[in-house]
Amino acid sequence: MKRTHRRKATIAAVVLALTATALVGPALTQGGVPRAQALTAPVAMTADDLPTWQTNGVVWAMAQSDGVVFAGGTFSAIRPPGAEPGTGERQAVNFAAFDAATGAPTDCRLNFTVGSGTATVRALTVSPDGGTLYAGGNFAAVNGTYVSRVAAIDIATCQVKPGFNVSVSSTVHALAATDDTVYLGGDFTSVEDQSRSKFAALTTGGELRSWRADADLTGRAVEVTPDKKSVVLGGDFARVRGTDSHALAVVDAASGALKRAYGRTFVPRNSVVKGLHVDETGIYTANEGTGGGVFDGRIALDLDDFDQRWRDTCLGATQDVTVYKGVLYSSSHAHNCSSMGQFGELYERQHLLAESVDDPTPLLSWFPDTDDGPANVEQVGPRAMVVSSRGGTDYMWVGGTFSRIASNGNKPQQGLVRFANGPDTRDPTVPDGVSAANVTAGVRVTWPASTDLDDRTLTYRVYRNGGSEPVGTVRANSTFWDRPTVSFTDTTVKPGTDYTYRITASDADDTNTSARSEGATVRTPGTPTETTVEREATADAYVNGSSTGSTYGTHQQLAVRGSSPYESYLRFNVPSPPSGMVLDSARLTVTTSNDSYAATADAISVRPVTGSWSESSVTYADRPSLGSSTLGTLSGAPERNTAYDIPLSKSAVGDAAGSSFDVALTSTGSDSLWLLARESGGTGPKLTLTFRKP
Repeated sequence: MKRTHRRKATIAAVVLALTATALVGPALTQGGVPRAQALTAPVAMTADDLPTWQTNGVVWAMAQSDGVVFAGGTFSAIRPPGAEPGTGERQAVNFAAFDAATGAPTDCRLNFTVGSGTATVRALTVSPDGGTLYAGGNFAAVNGTYVSRVAAIDIATCQVKPGFNVSVSSTVHALAATDDTVYLGGDFTSVEDQSRSKFAALTTGGELRSWRADADLTGRAVEVTPDKKSVVLGGDFARVRGTDSHALAVVDAASGALKRAYGRTFVPRNSVVKGLHVDETGIYTANEGTGGGVFDGRIALDLDDFDQRWRDTCLGATQDVTVYKGVLYSSSHAHNCSSMGQFGELYERQHLLAESVDDPTPLLSWFPDTDDGPANVEQVGPRAMVVSSRGGTDYMWVGGTFSRIASNGNKPQQGLVRFANGPDTRDPTVPDGVSAANVTAGVRVTWPASTDLDDRTLTYRVYRNGGSEPVGTVRANSTFWDRPTVSFTDTTVKPGTDYTYRITASDADDTNTSARSEGATVRTPGTPTETTVEREATADAYVNGSSTGSTYGTHQQLAVRGSSPYESYLRFNVPSPPSGMVLDSARLTVTTSNDSYAATADAISVRPVTGSWSESSVTYADRPSLGSSTLGTLSGAPERNTAYDIPLSKSAVGDAAGSSFDVALTSTGSDSLWLLARESGGTGPKLTLTFRKP
């Protein structure tokens, strides 16, 4: 689905303006050394989704050990990234293990099955030593070995531990493990034929402990505090150990005695706790509500007294939370955070959010997004999150019911997606709605701020009349729901002159830069002494010496290379000089594409085309003849997604006044250059002519 209808520009009260000489400095490390970091701190995880294998159903639970990510749920197969359902599938019955760095499955295959009904894995956790994976849910066997709704897996061998054989009366929804204890939460009323209501504890060998923290309704989350002295419980319950403590409680890790109860006003009566995360920074809840006046957001509790540190009140049920480098990331279907001074009613959902562990506002700039999922499942989008490290990179994995990545053009992706702590590779959105108007000080250029999924602060560069150097630079903050109007005043304009302005947007340290915007044109008042005219190519094409009969006139890129040759041809309509003026200068502007191979270190020559050619039919075999002279030279184009100016022979361009002007781009080197063609939309080759009074 397109989301532009809720990302419209809002006219902010603050309009940013800088003069043409304003510059922006780079971000600095503690030692003052420039650092390339395309994220707005404290966010340290990019919003760029990575190729990841998919499931054909719902992922309910995730865990990780030593760079391997485990996913459990209700599914029967997994398939490669981008594959359509039923394509390239391999069997995976309710469980799969993946390489955190590649997104591909490992050799560990475990099938969780049940004799009747639907088998499902609803909880996964790993022992502190990383050697054992505990799984809970509704199943009766793992790879044919009998188990009853909870199992222990030796991670090194991917085998069920036969000694851990426990009978649980109903579905297990939550697990947590210490060195000697495994805590369970779920729907059950007995374990090993002994009364245990919704919560229980086992030894790591599978023996039932005397620990009791009985609740009246489903236990959905269990976490152990870092000091191993307390266990935090979450779920649907209203009472724990006979005491009112709605949806949330803290009990003693050794006995189950109630250490902190929370009344019905703390988590409202119509809300429950679906997930928990506990680490050295605190306790964090994921809450879901039903009906009016619900609490769907997140609560942060301190570890010392279990008191509330903060809560956010976004609407849209939260399913899971996790912390990475001081930031709380959440899986939800948030649709209204106006109660926190953030986005208002979206009439759709933002499924992934980030906030500081110290304060829930403002929401931090991390806005990747999925869809809700297929119509045949409960449509809540993401349900589980885990961070895993491999090869020096950290990866955040998200599992759930979703089927598409909304933040990446609704790319098909079911059940699983992952992100990394770098590199950030995606450009901010191209500035739109650019306008230019005469003001007393010169020309004011305005535009709605662009957006970037993981950077709140963007740098804008203002280009005039196709120049390769900006006439001004502006910085502004924006989010998808708040796009303030940004402005720049050009004070160096001349009277009676046509000016066209285009804008680019860059994230931190210019790691990623958008294409140039559509142009906004204005004529300054007064009698002109100079005027600049910009002309886009009316035709362009390239030919390929390795495919002599092929045509490339409709491609969005042009290519140039000497060996294994490519040649590109451009056509412009050259206007006659304005009355009383003469041509003062001419330049050709070309822009490298965003592909990793687009740039070149080789020199590029601009030569006159003397033969005939047609954009729609020219091939290498019938390429046009070229003149021997060189009209201009580009010494190299070392950067991708960058515009380069090539000064041209003034006499050659002047001789073409009032007619067409055809040139070729050639090279003698072996390093190819790839440029944006006119079909790319506003960033193709341009001819800029400056006329002046003699």
